[in-house]
Amino acid sequence: MKKRIAGMITAGIVAASLAGCQSSSQETTAAAEGTSASQSQASETSAEETEGSQDLSGSITLYTSQPEEDIQTLIDGFNQKWPDIQVDVFRSGTEEVVSRVLAENEAGSLLADVLLVADDVTFETLKEQNLLMAYESPELEGIPEEYIDKDHMYTGTKVITTGIAYNTDLVDTAPTSFADLTDPAYKDNLIMPSPLYSGAAAYNLGVITRTEGMGWDYYQALKDNGITVDRGNGAVQNAIVAGDKACGLLADYMAIRSKNDGAPVEFVYPEEGSPAVTEPIGIVNGTDNEELAKAFVDYVLSDDGQTLTSQIGYTPVKSGVAVPEGLRSIDEINLMTWDTQELYQNRDADKDQFTEMFQ
Repeated sequence: MKKRIAGMITAGIVAASLAGCQSSSQETTAAAEGTSASQSQASETSAEETEGSQDLSGSITLYTSQPEEDIQTLIDGFNQKWPDIQVDVFRSGTEEVVSRVLAENEAGSLLADVLLVADDVTFETLKEQNLLMAYESPELEGIPEEYIDKDHMYTGTKVITTGIAYNTDLVDTAPTSFADLTDPAYKDNLIMPSPLYSGAAAYNLGVITRTEGMGWDYYQALKDNGITVDRGNGAVQNAIVAGDKACGLLADYMAIRSKNDGAPVEFVYPEEGSPAVTEPIGIVNGTDNEELAKAFVDYVLSDDGQTLTSQIGYTPVKSGVAVPEGLRSIDEINLMTWDTQELYQNRDADKDQFTEMFQ
């Protein structure tokens, strides 16, 4: 009955979300060749490991911004350990996922049990509104302290940097820095995701505009150089692969996947540093499926879950887990960061200023 009422109340939201999902489906890309084999290998579980896994059953609802194929691979791995727990998924861009969460909460019936979206700034928004449950997973060993919320409301699950992807058929001299993209050589041949849709792009906006030598002047320079602002990282990836644009700001794993698929794409970690999101995971406060939600969080943060995360194509957040070829480990990344609280407090203002600049 709870779900039926919520469905009636949020019908308009769902309709809007479906439209968003059609656009964001571009963000779902095929994994590199061999992922299926890697997944199979990671999912193999001995009888001893699965013994006792039958004592939890039921279903949970996951809201996520992770690409469809990737989240399904993760769920398949989880179900190797917990075959009787069904995971239902709603996915869209982070900003749309959060809008849905807030609208459902306002309506008095939040359907999600677990959230897995772009960045810690987003989770700070949810934390302030008392929408997250404190849970200290037993699987935190090996995860750097800075990726774990001090109140254990959320924990990073991977490290996704934003850098420069470029089409090798269109670019003779590879860019090495964010600053290079303001060069007239790239005039009208640039693309980036919108911070109004992508949580990672919103995080990047907050960090870059507060970084010395960049700031809002950098975004103005990109605008003056004719950069196109598209919906999400998937649109950027498609444009560069197709040769519609020469260069763009893009999430690392998407560029590497395209390269592994044979596309004429290379990825650059910029000299200035790399803004990075950790796609945290958290449990919704007041969930009726607390134990099932905890089991899912534990799996994602476990060695098995992190190994599968790496095999899907992401930099794992846990030390000691192998990193996919072409990506840097958490110890090798020169992070471009800023105070989370300041980013959180100014996110709406940053997006408003971006909108005014690029309208």
